[in-house]
Amino acid sequence: MPGYGHAALAEIACKAGIKWVQLRVKGIDFDSWLSIAREVKAITDYYNSVLIINDSLEIAMKVGADGVHLGKNDMPVAEARKIAGNHFIIGATANNEVDFEKALISGADYIGLGPFRFTNTKENLSPVLGLERMAAIANKQSEIPVIAIGGIQLDDISLILNSGIYGVAISSAINLAENKTKVAKDFQSLVDLESLKANKDFPSFINFESQNK
Repeated sequence: MPGYGHAALAEIACKAGIKWVQLRVKGIDFDSWLSIAREVKAITDYYNSVLIINDSLEIAMKVGADGVHLGKNDMPVAEARKIAGNHFIIGATANNEVDFEKALISGADYIGLGPFRFTNTKENLSPVLGLERMAAIANKQSEIPVIAIGGIQLDDISLILNSGIYGVAISSAINLAENKTKVAKDFQSLVDLESLKANKDFPSFINFESQNK
């Protein structure tokens, strides 16, 4: 985002207590991407947070990230698993029921499901699913966490987390906020509150996406 590099955004999230950071970088050369990933890895290491790299298993493994998130046009999850091993976190994207079933059998550790609503942070956005359809898809199984993605705002958190969906991915709501630190803390506090109210064995979480497009 203008005036804020990926490392600065990651640090804002980590300081707010967010424990998962996903780095999404588009439209730059490999070496620049690698350099940014190393900067963000230093931040997540300092705060003992999880770092997930979007799209590139090679970048993720080179910087020693905790995992990779693979879109539908990226390397297949099964292929990435053979390369990275069973202890590496691999996420998959689903935009409809068919995608979701494929992601389930692929061996992914979690599924990013959406879009929840329209967002301009992603080009060629898939049709909006909305909460009712997303919850119906997510609740067909209980094996792996389902993370709601796409245009999520603070007012959406309670409804999403009480629908059976495990967690939320937040990007523009924090990245575009005037007071990013306050908004990040507000999101984390509300997610913590909803987890406490639900008395979950595995608390809901935020996956913060630092991205440039």
